[in-house]
Amino acid sequence: MISTFDVIKAPLITEKGTLVSERAGQIVFEVDRRASKQQIRAAVERLFDVKVDTVRTANYLGKARFRLGRRVGKRPDWKKAYVTLVEGQTLDLLEKV
Repeated sequence: MISTFDVIKAPLITEKGTLVSERAGQIVFEVDRRASKQQIRAAVERLFDVKVDTVRTANYLGKARFRLGRRVGKRPDWKKAYVTLVEGQTLDLLEKV
C-alpha cells in the first residue's frame, strides 16, 4: 500500500503541461509507478483540496545511457498522470509551493 504522500512525486512544469493546463484544465504530475488511478485521485483531492473529474496515466520506459559506445546504465522507468479537475475548480501549483 502506497501512502498518500508517496503517490505524487512532483508536478511536471513543461511547455506541453502548461498548454494542457490552460486549454483543458488538466494538471500533469509525475507519480509512483505502482499507483493506481484511484490512489492518484485520492492523493490530489486530499493534498490540494480540489475535486478530480478524471485521471489518465502513461508509463514511460527509462532511456539507456551510453558512454563511448558502451551501454553503462539506464534511467529509471516512470509514470505520468494527467489529472482533469471538475468544471470550475482551479489549481495553481506555484501558489502551493
